[in-house]
Amino acid sequence: MKTPAEIEKTENDVRELLKTVIDPEVEINLVDLGLIYNIDYDGDKNFDITMTLSTPSCPIGDSIVMNVMQTVNEAYPGYDTNVNLTFDPPWTPDMISEEGKKALNK
Repeated sequence: MKTPAEIEKTENDVRELLKTVIDPEVEINLVDLGLIYNIDYDGDKNFDITMTLSTPSCPIGDSIVMNVMQTVNEAYPGYDTNVNLTFDPPWTPDMISEEGKKALNK
């Protein structure tokens, strides 16, 4: 079992890793868009990622969720990655990070 500091570092590493997953509609990563709500690592081999989409009717939502799972599983082979999709709270543009806002204003 990992220490709390090791767990926090791994969660932060996964958050950085998810910056490589791009929302193809706006071409900004999911983290900076504010779509990743929580990353929970149990200290063993399990990740629970809570995320949302910009709209519940997002036509590529399944693809985005699969990209999240594949990205984490490729970096952490043998680990289980569970993605929980939620719309509570609903996503708003206020959730976009400063980096994301800069990318949008290119």
